[in-house]
Amino acid sequence: MRKQDKIIVWPAYFDATKTRKEGRKIPKSLAVPSPKITELKEAVEKLGFEHELVPEAGYPKTPWLKTGMLLIAKKEPKNQIIKKIASRLLKIRSAAASKPI
Repeated sequence: MRKQDKIIVWPAYFDATKTRKEGRKIPKSLAVPSPKITELKEAVEKLGFEHELVPEAGYPKTPWLKTGMLLIAKKEPKNQIIKKIASRLLKIRSAAASKPI
């Protein structure tokens, strides 16, 4: 039986290198190339969502790649949560790019 109180979020949802058919769920303008599960976790934590990390999970379209997934408590519609995570992920990436090495 499916858990209705949680949503599953995969890194593929936010990957600018993937097409919609390959699993990207947001517009390319909000997507980042090759997001890591740790970046997603950081974005979700900053947004204050309750979450659980499942590191060894494989996205159903590419089960041989163990990208991990996040289970997030469903407080609002999934597409709104995904867009919030995507905008926070962009901020995290831009902050990381502007830091000197």
